[in-house]
Amino acid sequence: MQLSWAVRTDPGLRRSSNEDSYCTREDLGLFVVADGMGGHAAGEVASRVAVDTIQTFISETAGADKNRTWPFPFEPHISLEGNRLKAAFRLANRQIANAMADSADLRGMATTASAVLAGSHSACVAHVGDSRVYAMDVVNGGTLHQITDDHSWVEEQVRAGTMTSSAARQHPWRNVVTRALSGGSDPEIDTVELMPHKGERLLLCSDGLSGVVPHETIERLLADKTASLEEICDRLVEAANEGGGPDNVTVLVIQVDAP
Repeated sequence: MQLSWAVRTDPGLRRSSNEDSYCTREDLGLFVVADGMGGHAAGEVASRVAVDTIQTFISETAGADKNRTWPFPFEPHISLEGNRLKAAFRLANRQIANAMADSADLRGMATTASAVLAGSHSACVAHVGDSRVYAMDVVNGGTLHQITDDHSWVEEQVRAGTMTSSAARQHPWRNVVTRALSGGSDPEIDTVELMPHKGERLLLCSDGLSGVVPHETIERLLADKTASLEEICDRLVEAANEGGGPDNVTVLVIQVDAP
């Protein structure tokens, strides 16, 4: 499929460094956003290790099929793209473990990650943690739809009906994730299969956006047909900083130009 994209990343107003990492490999159909955790240096290392490992594995498996030798059992109930992403995420988790074993300063680091891998006719989303993927049918005036479910304590409360989304954005535990790439046992990776169509936009973002900017504002900015994708990214980052800019923020907007 034909895609166009734009990306912006910003440290926010309260952080001296940016621990987010991202990947835009149109040639592979791969787009990734990762939000590192674990302190100034370690969080940045974790997110970069994850993105680099995911990118390398997806590149190495371009053109592969289910009969190749996979590092993890192939799951026939999900697509080839889904299997590639799941394996890539789990390998990233192991690389983070190796990095921590080599340096005591990195112990305790972790990262969230969300990725889109587009094939010729379909796409797959994979994620772990609270970096999100949204979809919106801009051409037909559709509404903003969150593709991923956050692996975070506050969002579990929201889904259970014990907390509102507004309260979740203000809660002192809003940054507590319940699943991440942290170097432990192989993590469970969620996947969602998509059939993107012309005019659809996908948004990948760290929680520096979604945890600060209301859903309705993200929807309004992403729906703007008169703005370029670069302008939309700039406005989303500006909205996060106008909301206090408490965290690093990365936004990656993909538009399907032809299915």
